[in-house]
Amino acid sequence: MSEVYTPPQVWQWNTESGGHFASINRPVAGATHVKELPQGKHPLQLYSLGTPNGRKVTVLLEELLEMGLNGAEYDAWLIDISEGNQFSSGFVDINPNSKIPALMDYSGAAPVRVFESGAIMLYLAEKFNFFVPTVGSTERAECLSWLFWNIGSAPFLGGGFGHFYAYAPEKLEYPINRYAMEAKRQLDVLDKQLAQRQYLCGDQYTIADMANFAWYGALVLGELYKAAEFLDVTSYTHVVRWAEQIQQRPAVIRGKRVNLAWGPEQDQLKERHDASDFNKPSIES
Repeated sequence: MSEVYTPPQVWQWNTESGGHFASINRPVAGATHVKELPQGKHPLQLYSLGTPNGRKVTVLLEELLEMGLNGAEYDAWLIDISEGNQFSSGFVDINPNSKIPALMDYSGAAPVRVFESGAIMLYLAEKFNFFVPTVGSTERAECLSWLFWNIGSAPFLGGGFGHFYAYAPEKLEYPINRYAMEAKRQLDVLDKQLAQRQYLCGDQYTIADMANFAWYGALVLGELYKAAEFLDVTSYTHVVRWAEQIQQRPAVIRGKRVNLAWGPEQDQLKERHDASDFNKPSIES
């Protein structure tokens, strides 16, 4: 058992605190170095990484392209958070919070920046009028409720359970139990909803499904934290059915590869600038 920690009267930043992301975590905002971001040929420029939050956006963009919406063509640039790319001056100009993903839209009279995964998804769905129900409808209220449920809940899965179970410098019983309980509660929320519906909002596949699939779909498919057995994910049969159904969609298969910089080489697509890039083995950043 670890020594009992007594918090000091005033907290001070301890850069030796350890953990998987200790080298990039810091208590202040802003750029650490000057570096402009690259810009490709398409109006939509995405700066991201193939984490669950990054996948939300690349899956949506690929789904829009699958619908034949050529205006959704995009360049996806790799932001390697392990190297601190998110603290460059160019990235901070787009997202002052220094988190992926971030999007620039050059299709209008003036450039538009959009940051935070949920905001980007809603922006793109409304821009192209797909995968989000009509304004004022009960279906839209349901869709946005599940989208923002994801935004509020996923940090407990990632920053809570995932951190203490997979990334913390030592395994501690209390935080692992605390966040495992919350992760399982969230899975149960989804399981009860999906017991009654094909998708989260009914028969219509929406951005709410894409956002939640990126986290909870990956979890029940055994792709997050090597925690599937620990959390007994197969007991959430309706979530598993939903995740298995979504993962077969061609756009989802493509979107999961974009900005992926780990795992089997054939699955990685570190940068994406054209649909033909999916036919290449890998693109180095």
